[in-house]
Amino acid sequence: MATANQNLSKYNLSSTPDGSDFEIHVVVSQWNESITSSLCEGALETLKKHGVKESNIKVWNVPGSFELIYASKKAQSYNPDAVIAIGSVIRGETQHFDFVCQAVSQGLKDLNIQSEVPVIFCVLTDDTKQQAEDRSGGKYGNKGTEAAVTALHMSKLRATN
Repeated sequence: MATANQNLSKYNLSSTPDGSDFEIHVVVSQWNESITSSLCEGALETLKKHGVKESNIKVWNVPGSFELIYASKKAQSYNPDAVIAIGSVIRGETQHFDFVCQAVSQGLKDLNIQSEVPVIFCVLTDDTKQQAEDRSGGKYGNKGTEAAVTALHMSKLRATN
């Protein structure tokens, strides 16, 4: 497991870019809302902590993780410095989990290929709700925090001539 013995919220503060000149859009799935709202909170707190002005953060809510693709593409059309796509897919009794995870991963990857605005993948794909809770503010920290730090780094890269 990639996060075993690691807290995702620990990162090098001094090497994280200042976000005061960046505009970041955050697209959040409402499915598994207790998980996604914690991820979003972690992302928003981290963006603000690194100087992103509240007026330069736009949050888009969508029904489920599959809808993250369309909304992220729509967010890209506003030309922010980065888009963070936040979702949580928890394995159930059917193959639906596999189809949604594959489609969302491929769709968000395609947006990164097709646009100059980076889309940050913050979609948990866990076998159990406990695993999702562990990664959205639990024992492994908050993946939303990691996504925000990634958005700041990618925004800086995008601004590089």
